Amino acid sequence: MNIVDSLSVSRGLCACGVCGYEALQPHMTEAQRRGLARRIAHPRTVIVALFPYLAPCAPGNLSLYARGRDYHAVATAHLEAAAQALRAAHPDCSFLVLADDSPLPEVYAAACAGLGCIGENGLLIHPVYGSYVFIGTIVTDLALPAQAHAPASCLSCGACRRACPVGLDKSLCLSALTQQGGILTEEQAALVRAHPLIWGCDTCQLVCPMNRGAAQTTEPAFLQGQICSLSLADLDGLTRRQFTQKYPDRAFTWRGPAPLRRNLMLKQGDTP
Repeated sequence: MNIVDSLSVSRGLCACGVCGYEALQPHMTEAQRRGLARRIAHPRTVIVALFPYLAPCAPGNLSLYARGRDYHAVATAHLEAAAQALRAAHPDCSFLVLADDSPLPEVYAAACAGLGCIGENGLLIHPVYGSYVFIGTIVTDLALPAQAHAPASCLSCGACRRACPVGLDKSLCLSALTQQGGILTEEQAALVRAHPLIWGCDTCQLVCPMNRGAAQTTEPAFLQGQICSLSLADLDGLTRRQFTQKYPDRAFTWRGPAPLRRNLMLKQGDTP
């Protein structure tokens, strides 16, 4: 059993792969490369792990990824346990855990590591879990062999582009707009008003044929205590601190209640 398979079994990393850091550098800015170098002196290898989050669906106005516990905390906990095991086995090497807030091109790294293909919507599509996965990495100066894998490719059927309200225009992405702070332009407000969700967007994933039959998660943090919807009553009178205390460890809390309150008001036809 190689080191990655061992980590998958013993540390709860559902799908793992390895890619060389050198392969990622052309897809990073100089600032990103310098930033990573400040955190780990000689990065050589990137261990990539996926965390499936698809759970039994219920009606709601929050994106599927945001209904369970905050994936940053969940992924980091699993990756830190794996990194600790690696540090014990290789005390002379460094291991840096990164989850989402990362200078690495995570989707490209996962594809490079043989964990799936990149869809037209820019998401990684795993052959078992589809695109319903979070990506985390461990960067190390330990040399590990990249695993051989058959190349994967998106069907390029255009389903995601046709279904997306903005045609996959990243500057108008509904997932980003619903999380954006401050006052929206008229165009942005109209898009949010017509959107079924108040946080995130699942449209391109729901129509993707490669997501049909995607396996559901077994991670308790994503299955238990789900919050599928929020209403104005849920947010009424809450300061940012009170909001965070009421909904701890949730991916939708980092912006505070203001964007959610604004989005709900737009859907009611009110002016935020």
